[in-house]
This record gives sequence, structure tokens and C-alpha cells, in this order.
Amino acid sequence: MNTADNPLLALLQLSQQARCTSGDELAFLLVNDTFALQPYRQAALWLDGQGVKALSGALQPEANAPFVRWLEQVFAELQRQGKPAGWIDTHDLPSALAREWSEWLPAHGFWMPLQQIGGVLLAADRQWPDDNQPLLAEWFAVWRHAWLALQHAQAAARQGGVAKLKRWFRPDTVRPWWRQPKPLALIGLGLVLLFPVRLSVLAPAEIVPARPETVRAPLDGVIGRFYVQPNQQVQAGQLLFDFDSAALAARLEVAQQTLETASAEYRQYASQAIYDSKYKSQLAVLLGKIEEKRAEVDYLQGQLKRAQVHAASAGVVIVDDPSEWLGRPVQTGERILRIANPKQQEVEAWLPVGDAIPFDSGTQLRVYLAAQPLNSLDARLRYMGYEAKPRPDNSFAYRIRATLQGDALPRIGQKGTARIYGQRVPLVYWMLRRPWAIVRQTLGL
Repeated sequence: MNTADNPLLALLQLSQQARCTSGDELAFLLVNDTFALQPYRQAALWLDGQGVKALSGALQPEANAPFVRWLEQVFAELQRQGKPAGWIDTHDLPSALAREWSEWLPAHGFWMPLQQIGGVLLAADRQWPDDNQPLLAEWFAVWRHAWLALQHAQAAARQGGVAKLKRWFRPDTVRPWWRQPKPLALIGLGLVLLFPVRLSVLAPAEIVPARPETVRAPLDGVIGRFYVQPNQQVQAGQLLFDFDSAALAARLEVAQQTLETASAEYRQYASQAIYDSKYKSQLAVLLGKIEEKRAEVDYLQGQLKRAQVHAASAGVVIVDDPSEWLGRPVQTGERILRIANPKQQEVEAWLPVGDAIPFDSGTQLRVYLAAQPLNSLDARLRYMGYEAKPRPDNSFAYRIRATLQGDALPRIGQKGTARIYGQRVPLVYWMLRRPWAIVRQTLGL
């Protein structure tokens, strides 16, 4: 049978839905499905202390919308007047609210107060017969009962948890305390929280050469050519790179020519000084000039030798891209590359400031490389920096160097995570160390 032809059947179906619906769905049911009992254009549910809870045709009312704010004023006025159930119009409202009635609602409104809850407003273009109002009143009463039952059930559930907790902590006066399970459980929990565990922190780590030879620019100039490639094995004395020496060679040639000219002039004055004593006074000046030019020649020859850089020891060349250095001007002391012994490796880790727990020399580290997820490396702490340094991610961290243990030789440059072990502490301290540090930094305790 169609519910539109039988209002009692529609009331029965609405009552069944109200008994098995949650809070928000119950509010949605009231403003939308009441249409099955009596057609209307708009409906609104207002709850005391919460404002407009639901609007017909809307999933969620916007609290700051002009229509919603006007409705809240209307509901508050009707509640203040103690208006009984029935039809209302602009004559029942103050002039400030009545002027906006035609902008938001049809001409007629049916008001139904819900005791202890709030009220419902149904707006229609025309008033419906009085014989339809008992069905609406019955439906609103059923809905109110379902809403209060749902609120009581939620409150009882919240209070039930508190009551259970109180009953759990209530002492048992019949048995002595050492035979009661609650004190024994608390003692067991305390012992577990005091159980000593190894404090540890995590830090990003990388395999680096232990004692690499740093090759720096011996002079100011432009690098002309690289003779080695990244990861290439080189021997002591092998040529690594050289500088563009054209300018040095030109300066050396000019200095040598100047030196020869000064030497020839000295010889000429020396021969003439035998017959004329006035030339003897010029010999000391010319001799000083010769020494000056000879020193310049020696310096430029030394610079030409230094323009070719050789490896001081054997190892593997560590450089990113040699082509980036070609034609690039460098200054004296600028690092160009490094030469590392592949058999001398160690771990470099960066410990965040918040995880800088006390460490002893020789503290154990366990390194988990990203390229070896199934294996780990053991290391021993060699030193930890005293001053935190800025990192590329704008954070500060302490540099840690650790010596690898065992015969494993991973590739230099591999990255991973290092777990650094500290002292043994109670389990409760291990659990609350970071939260308590955040609380102290936030609240200043």
C-alpha cells in the first residue's frame, strides 16, 4: 500500500526508522522525511544550546550563513515567548525579524516545540487542515522520545566507563590486599615500567673514508685538464690534474729575458769598471736587479711545477664530476678532490639536537644501509662533535664518527640509518622521554 494514501502507515514507517537511526541521521530524518505525513516547502530543526541542527534539502547547515543566523533568532524568540504548537506568521515576531520573513520562508509556518530539546518549524505556501496536526504531533513525540533515548544511551555509555574504572579501583574489604588481583596487577605494571632497557636513538648515516687525502688547489688559476675519473684507483705520484699554464709560461719567458738582459748589462758595466771607476758604483745596483729577476724566475718555475698536481698516496679518487672543474677558476686552498683508501672506512652520522643523549667513547652503533636491507653493520663510536652544525634541511645536528667492526667493506658513499645505543634506563623513561621533552619545551615546565 502506498504511504501517501495511508498517513498511519507512513507514521509507522517513520517510527521504525527513528528507533534504529543515529543522531545526525535522526535529525536528517525529521526535516526531510516528515514530508510523507504532510507536504511542506521547508523545514528546520533547532536544538537548545546547539542552534540550527538540520535543514531540509541540506546535508549540513552553514553556521555563518545569513539564513541560518536569521532562523536562530526566530527560534530563540519563539522559545522566549513560550509559543505553543500551531501556525505562526510575521505578527508573532518582532518587526526586525518579520521584515525578512518573506525573503527566506513561505507565508505560513507551523511551529512545534520539543520539550527539553528545542523546536521544529515547517514552512508551507498554505495552511493544512487541523485534522492533520494530531499525526504530526504524534510523529514529533515519537521522534523526541527516540532522540532523548539516544542521548541517554550515549551519556550512560560515557558514565559506564567511569563507573567501571571506579569499581576497578574500589578496594576489596573481604580479602587481604596481597590476595587481591588489582594491587598485584598494579605492582606487576610498576615492575614492568621499571624494567631496565637500552636507550637508543636513530640518526642518518653514511659510509665515508676514514682518513682521506684532501687535494687542494696549490695556486690561483684555472684548471685545464683532469687525468683521473671518479672511483679510479691511483698510485702515489700519479698525475691527477693540471692548471692552464699559458699565462705562467708567458710570465716565465718574460722574466727569463729580463734576467738575461740584466746579466748582460752587469757584464758590460763590470768590463768597463776595469778602466773607469765611475761604473763600479752601478755594479751593486745591477747585481741586486739580477738577484730579483732570478728569484722571480725561480718562483715562476716553481709555480709551473705546482700547476701539475700529483697524488701523494695510493687510493680511490672521490670526485663528483671532473668536467665541472674544467675551465673553472679556483683559489689557493680550495678542495678539488679526495683520495681515500677503500680499506679504511668509517661511519659518519648526524645526531639531531633533540636526540643528543649521553654517550660514552666506544658506544655501540648498528648501521642499516638502504642498499642492504637484510644486513646490518656494527661500529664503535670514535667521537661526537661538541657543537651542533647546520644541515641542508635547516636543522642542527651533531657530527658522529664511528669505526666499523668486522671485515665488511661497503662502498663509500652508501647511506642508511644508524641506531646509537646509550645507557640502560627504566622502561617508563624510554616511553616518556620524547613526549615529556616536547611538553617541557612547549609549556616551560
